[in-house]
Amino acid sequence: MSSDDDPHDEPEESGDVRDRIEQEADRAVEQFDEGIVDLLAWVLDTETRARIYVHLRQHPESTSEEIAEGTGLYPSTVREALAALTEEEVVTRQKRESDGAGNNPYEYSAISPSDLVNTIVGDIQAELNTVFNLDDHLGGDTATLDTEDEPVTISVEDADEEDDGIDVGSDADDDEDDENDGLDDIDA
Repeated sequence: MSSDDDPHDEPEESGDVRDRIEQEADRAVEQFDEGIVDLLAWVLDTETRARIYVHLRQHPESTSEEIAEGTGLYPSTVREALAALTEEEVVTRQKRESDGAGNNPYEYSAISPSDLVNTIVGDIQAELNTVFNLDDHLGGDTATLDTEDEPVTISVEDADEEDDGIDVGSDADDDEDDENDGLDDIDA
């Protein structure tokens, strides 16, 4: 019997293929996670906060020490970021219940992604209105502005709603929504 005919070779090759597939899957998930972290870093101001948010979505009710261990961040950095995220109401905290006597640490949980989006909608809406009304602020030519236009409004609805389209624009354009391509208000 030659070494090519050894029946033990097949499972070993199958194991190698499985290992390679698992490694590729892990790499794809890691790249996907990095993309999410990049987006969240924009929303939450820093990559540190984004990593903490992602960790808490995966492991709710974690202590600051558990978060530091799970993210690889320094404990002092985690505590500082948690204080800011708690103040901004992106993270909630409560005392961990314990049967024994002693110091019960705080455990943290992150708000849902849809709630997170709702927290930034007002800020984005204000920024868009500032840009749309830039000539008013700079004292430039306002002939191109329609003074009857309402400010930009953004509304966020659950994914279960019937209309999942994204519309950008002012409320004054709502009457034309049915005739346009759906780009008049943000309804995500």
